[in-house]
Amino acid sequence: MQFHPLTVQLRTITALGPVRLAASPVGLAGVWFEGQRHAPVALLAGSAAWALAASDHPVLAAAARQLQQYLQGERTDFDLPLDLSGGTAFQQEVWRALLAVGRGATTTYGALSRQLGRPLAVRAVGAAVGRNPLSVVVPCHRVLGADGSLTGYAGGLDRKTVLLSLENALPTRASRARPGSAAARPTPFPPSSPSSSSSPKDTHDHSRPAAGIALDC
Repeated sequence: MQFHPLTVQLRTITALGPVRLAASPVGLAGVWFEGQRHAPVALLAGSAAWALAASDHPVLAAAARQLQQYLQGERTDFDLPLDLSGGTAFQQEVWRALLAVGRGATTTYGALSRQLGRPLAVRAVGAAVGRNPLSVVVPCHRVLGADGSLTGYAGGLDRKTVLLSLENALPTRASRARPGSAAARPTPFPPSSPSSSSSPKDTHDHSRPAAGIALDC
């Protein structure tokens, strides 16, 4: 991904763990849980990291406040300028489609592919969903498997479960997960490395991924 050279960042603490926020002169460019899969680690920490913004940065302060309010059930949407330009044209197309999936609703990778006029590109759409840089704000957590399973989530399945529960959109099969199973077992935040949601080799029909295939988001 290619972010604006004047991007700055801010760290905030939420009910789902620490979050890194990033903003360019255009708008909010990133929302990543710490340890999130596909986060631009080199730009968040180290010698090449983005500069830290002042706590009163207009976009980042608003994003931190609205994210806190959302996770506490005090607001139902976000009112922030967004900068999606870090992704490819195809990724941006997928991310804009995600913005149309409203609170309380869900979609599937297959349905999203068909909506974009690319019914055979489920894998490519899934990869773009997983690399969404604006977690929660661009609601990739609302994308489910073909059978309604949660599949993967770059920020961790525990967080995806919490977010869908907050929105009253948790699928029945997920809410009835067998006690002690991976889907039912709570994990303290921040969770263990999200690498457990890695994708297996593509051996299925692209038009409809099998229920057990773990996509990133």
